[in-house]
Amino acid sequence: MASIYLDNAATSHPRPRPVVEAVSGYLNELGASPGRSGHRPSLESGRLVLETRELAADFFGASSVENVIFTANVTGALNIALKGYLRPGDHVLTTRFEHNAVLRPLHRLKEERNIEIDYFPVDSGGSIEREDFEQLLREDTSLVVINHASNVTGAVLDILPLSEWCGEYNLPLMVDAAQSAGSLDFPWDKLDAQFLCFTGHKGLMGPPGTGGMIIDPEMVERTKSFIEGGTGSKSDKLTQPQVLPDKYEAGTMNTAGIAGLNAAFKYLADEGLEQIIEKKKRLTEKLCRGMEDIPGIEVLGPGPGERRTSTVSITWSDGDTAELSVKLDREYDIMTRSGLHCAPLAHRELGTYPRGALRFSTGHFNSGDDIDRTLAAIKEILG
Repeated sequence: MASIYLDNAATSHPRPRPVVEAVSGYLNELGASPGRSGHRPSLESGRLVLETRELAADFFGASSVENVIFTANVTGALNIALKGYLRPGDHVLTTRFEHNAVLRPLHRLKEERNIEIDYFPVDSGGSIEREDFEQLLREDTSLVVINHASNVTGAVLDILPLSEWCGEYNLPLMVDAAQSAGSLDFPWDKLDAQFLCFTGHKGLMGPPGTGGMIIDPEMVERTKSFIEGGTGSKSDKLTQPQVLPDKYEAGTMNTAGIAGLNAAFKYLADEGLEQIIEKKKRLTEKLCRGMEDIPGIEVLGPGPGERRTSTVSITWSDGDTAELSVKLDREYDIMTRSGLHCAPLAHRELGTYPRGALRFSTGHFNSGDDIDRTLAAIKEILG
């Protein structure tokens, strides 16, 4: 039997064939660095990168192509935004459902720049109460940071009203869209976020090593460069260019990965994002309901029929979920992820710390038979 990959919340697998062919095509046929030379391959590479910026800007509703910044992943984008924007003594509002890609930079900034952090509550379905948010506001609140969808429970946080509240208080909003971009049919153009950070290798089904940030033009002056180096522009200067996107992009970029991301955006459009999401939704619903029918299993987060991504995490009352994950892999060739999922505060909030949970995450290339086999394997293991 074929193996079953249910770890798409970590990285999608397999990649669509056009994505693989685009990466291979760049490496085999183009190969040159964009913006570094005047020869044809370099110019063609530059056009490829620009087209990918245009695709990303269109997908996320960005106001300008230049405001699309490419990074190695969402972690890189979040570090650029957090460490470039926050100043000593700033106050930040966030949630306990954040990934370590947010928590660790904030913790370091707390130690080194004396920033202060408060966490506003989010219920299991992703709802946020305005009163809870407003009670934590202070005169020195400088930034609100939120994970659009939990990588632990799959809960989709209600960020549209939050963006409206931030607008009323003139507060910049930073959104971590790692789990939602390509996995939710979401009106990105309606979201008033000053920093939108995304990764290319999950719901977008692009290659690893790709991601980026959409930065509001009004944030550029305050948000410092994270790294400095070669950009191919203003090479006579010893300071980093302040024009976009060069201000935040130094060194040779992952053009092979960007070629794959280019193909991924086109694949989503050709296949139909709504159809892709609907398929994953059906598979996730089937998995969720099947889990709830197994004695001893508890499904974390939203229940069947409630809004969630394709992530389903469970706990097992009579045993270790890490052991269950290993058995699924070694005995049934079913790949999952157990542990704390780089989100320790989320697990503390859920009462699953330190043991963690077992996470299943469906993808575009899974089938109903995959779900049936997975549920049957769990029942067999649990007896």
